[in-house]
Amino acid sequence: MTLKNYLANEAIRLQLNATTVEEALSELVGTLGLSEEARNTVERLLRRREEIGSTGVGHGVAIPHTRCLTVEKLRLAYGHSPAGIEWHAIDGHPVHHIFLIAAPTSEGGDKYLPVLSKVAQFAKEPETLHRLAHLAEPQEVLALIEEKGV
Repeated sequence: MTLKNYLANEAIRLQLNATTVEEALSELVGTLGLSEEARNTVERLLRRREEIGSTGVGHGVAIPHTRCLTVEKLRLAYGHSPAGIEWHAIDGHPVHHIFLIAAPTSEGGDKYLPVLSKVAQFAKEPETLHRLAHLAEPQEVLALIEEKGV
């Protein structure tokens, strides 16, 4: 299993327009190819998750994630915000790299938890984040994921 299996070119935004958490969540959920009902549900659940506790894990990274009945298969989106977004991250710094995960409730932890773990592994390396910040094409993100073996 590799992250490339869940991340489509269309779900990669190297220049997010969003300036707030809510806008970033909406922009990224919009890339997943979900029905309007599923999109609305996923956005609502992600906002609720952020209210419980920020998914800003530090070092400029956020990993918003949710599971819900309206999502048919696990999907991943990536967005880069060069300016940074105030995300109430644990280190207090703005977020530049957002890895969004939406998964069906029925998958339990079979794929959801391993994907969450692989995203965290991929995003923890400063060199990886530096390279992500300088990519020009979505395919380059997929190539970097392949290179890193996640």
